[in-house]
Amino acid sequence: MADDTEPAVDHDSAADVGHDLEAERTTAPMSEYASRDVAVGLVVFVVGVAVAFGIPLVALAA
Repeated sequence: MADDTEPAVDHDSAADVGHDLEAERTTAPMSEYASRDVAVGLVVFVVGVAVAFGIPLVALAA
């Protein structure tokens, strides 16, 4: 008869696939970024604002 009292332990979980478990943990605000990254973010913001406000304004004018 099988012993069902011990839970199955899966050491190959998806949580640690592709991650260096020995490396120090960092979060996005702590990560370094270049001026190019800021410029790309600003362009995305400007395009988003233009779409969010520009399309309704054009629709009201027509």
